[in-house]
Amino acid sequence: MARKKSEDTPEVPLWERLENPSPAPRQTLTPRRIAAAAVAIADADGLGAITMRRLAAELDVVPMAAYRYVSGKDDVLELMVDHVYAELQPLAGSAGWRESMRAFASRTRDLILAHPWLAQLPPETSLSLTPHRVAATEQALSELDGIGLDPDTMMAVVQTVAAYVHGIVGSEVALRQWMRHRGWASGDEMRTELAPQMRWLLGTGRYPVFHHYIGHAAHKGDPQWQFDSGLDLVLDGIAARLGPGGTAA
Repeated sequence: MARKKSEDTPEVPLWERLENPSPAPRQTLTPRRIAAAAVAIADADGLGAITMRRLAAELDVVPMAAYRYVSGKDDVLELMVDHVYAELQPLAGSAGWRESMRAFASRTRDLILAHPWLAQLPPETSLSLTPHRVAATEQALSELDGIGLDPDTMMAVVQTVAAYVHGIVGSEVALRQWMRHRGWASGDEMRTELAPQMRWLLGTGRYPVFHHYIGHAAHKGDPQWQFDSGLDLVLDGIAARLGPGGTAA
């Protein structure tokens, strides 16, 4: 449940409140413990399994204990996002902008696949600013700093790569969850189950190019190849726009 805002008193941001917690005789909880427990729940059972009661049970505290740090589930989701973004390893920073953006994309994909609920956050949390999330953006921007780009172009590059990653990996996560829901253990099993429908659709003759793809594509079941190839197309486009030497054309 979202926090109620007073018209007279400005709302203090979550991260500012956590920097200056109210005094307590003893601390049985920390934001890190709350976040870790919530992440474990979501990793195992999905976002829908997170409730303040379930979280209290996992932490072995009374249900109201967590409210010293959070005002409800919205705050918990922000803590979770920040917690998992801390897992991102620093970029190397020495291989040039293109390889840095490739590393940024690949490690973000790995993070989402490790925590699929990241692809299913509600809008108000998917866009939230947290310290480790902003640090990831800062790091990506720093890899573009000093190559002659203006600030708007630097952010456009980072956002374009991030949008590609979240789009294609979101589809990958959705496919995995759909297969799990249908009880399909592999891509081969999924294709076998869908074969009658596919044969009918292709048999209509209305989709000749898609028919050719189905019959001749070599990487239909290879999400890593699809991710890498699509990323190359994105980076090629950025490189063409930047021109020789990596500066804006």
